[in-house]
Amino acid sequence: MPGDADDVARLLVELGYPCSTREAAERIHAVDADRQQVLLLARRDGAGCGLVGLHFLYYVPLGALICRITALVVATEARGSGVGRQLLEEAYRRARSADCVRLELTTALHRTEAHAFYRACGFTESSLRFTRALGGA
Repeated sequence: MPGDADDVARLLVELGYPCSTREAAERIHAVDADRQQVLLLARRDGAGCGLVGLHFLYYVPLGALICRITALVVATEARGSGVGRQLLEEAYRRARSADCVRLELTTALHRTEAHAFYRACGFTESSLRFTRALGGA
């Protein structure tokens, strides 16, 4: 994936997260160095058209491994083509293969179209997340 930094940067910008090609390369390297994370890039006609980031972690309340989707984006021109559903299906497959008991994701409150998509893919609303910035990103 190191050669995919241009596509990853473009997709992250589309998701609303400023990211240069250099920063994307650093993020790809960080994920590749962490055995508990995976970044998958979907391609169409040679160009990256979607990505999903996965983080496998032990979840104390359940006493089990879960898989958290940390990023999911499909390029505007590829939306409605099944790319997002394929990325979620691959995330589900990898979570099951890792013996995770849950696949979860978080999403911004304003992404109502994404919420409808997640429901259509079998996800249910189950919690509310609060954040507190610590500086930096």
